[in-house]
Amino acid sequence: MLITGALICLDSTEAVLDEAITHNCNLVIAHHPIVFSGMKKLNGNNYVERTIIKAIKNDIAIYAIHTNLDNVATGVNSMITSKIGLSNIRILSPKGGFLKQLVTYCPHENAEKVRAALFEAGAGAIGNYDECSFSSSGSGTFRGSEISNPVIGQKGVRHTEPETRIEAVFESWKTAAVMKKLREAHPYEEIAYSIHSLDNQYNNIGSGMIGDLPEAENTMNFLSRLKDVMKSGCIRYTRPTGKQIKRIAVCGGSGSFLLQDAITQGADVFVSADFKYHQFFDADDRIMIADIGHFESEQFTKDLIYEFLNGKFTTFALRLSGLNTNPINYF
Repeated sequence: MLITGALICLDSTEAVLDEAITHNCNLVIAHHPIVFSGMKKLNGNNYVERTIIKAIKNDIAIYAIHTNLDNVATGVNSMITSKIGLSNIRILSPKGGFLKQLVTYCPHENAEKVRAALFEAGAGAIGNYDECSFSSSGSGTFRGSEISNPVIGQKGVRHTEPETRIEAVFESWKTAAVMKKLREAHPYEEIAYSIHSLDNQYNNIGSGMIGDLPEAENTMNFLSRLKDVMKSGCIRYTRPTGKQIKRIAVCGGSGSFLLQDAITQGADVFVSADFKYHQFFDADDRIMIADIGHFESEQFTKDLIYEFLNGKFTTFALRLSGLNTNPINYF
């Protein structure tokens, strides 16, 4: 399918599909998926089914990013921290299981070439640093068979070679690229290496973010400014703790599951949405919860998507939805 235009929105509702049709967009890029649970029928009995049917009849594809954009360092939560004006920003609850460690061995004279190749593939990037590795020296032994083609040594004779052990960490999705570069740069016919999965937290992926204001703020002044910059019709908040507001944790959408993380990391306020009545008690005067509304916390996501795609596809027909899809009204 050739894409005639892409409409970027927060929610892919029926009205958004009508907007896409009007502007000849056959791709809708949304933050929220239209289908949140399994479907056994498609009869048009509710807005979800009607939206899907309309998309199918008009050959419109719907692409939803959602959790992926929630969990990257440059995603939904980054937009909130930017609007509030935070610095020293980091992931509130980093995820594990995304990192691997490569260990390989090569002759001393080839060590720098192998390291450079691994770095080129993206290995050795840790937080704000790159080209990170560890090297140690030792002796490797090997004996080639009669059908081998050893670069060093002779067939059928055990050879001892002074070697450098190289270790480097990389994100799991870079495995193919790292191995390709290793094979290209390594001199041996058979490369000795091992790859280990790490449980380490990966600080570029995870839930929520936390950061600091340039200067501490009075509680009510902060809430007033928060309501203004996030265009919130209403902020539900718990009793102020009496402290000045300096460190702030945020989570776009439903973030109550991160409240303890925000408390543990010393946040004065947790800005999020969808807190239930009894969950507000969990603040327990240790932190102030500021519930700004689900739509309000994620409304700038479509701008984020637009800016990213516009930077990648400068000649592509991108359009921001002009509709307010917030199902909640305030009186």
